Amino acid sequence: MKLFVMTRQFMQGDFGIRLHDNATMESFFGTLKSEFYYRESFDSAAQLQAGLDQYIHYYNHKRIKTKLGGLSPVEYRARSAVA
Repeated sequence: MKLFVMTRQFMQGDFGIRLHDNATMESFFGTLKSEFYYRESFDSAAQLQAGLDQYIHYYNHKRIKTKLGGLSPVEYRARSAVA
C-alpha cells in the first residue's frame, strides 16, 4: 500500500510543493513518465528509486538532444563552460 501511495503522489506531483507555471519541470516529468514510468513495473519503493536514479543519469549524460547540437545536456554544459 505504501508503494501505491508514493507512486500516486509521484504521478500527481502531490508532495506538498506547489510551483507556479514551471513548464520546464512539467515537461521533464512528462518525459520521465512516458519514457520510464509507464514502461516499467515496480515491486518495491527501492526498485522504483533505483530505476529513477538510472533514468536521471541517462537523461543527463546519455540522451542526445537535437536542440543542443546533438550533445547530451552534460556535454553541452561542459562545452559551453569552456567557450
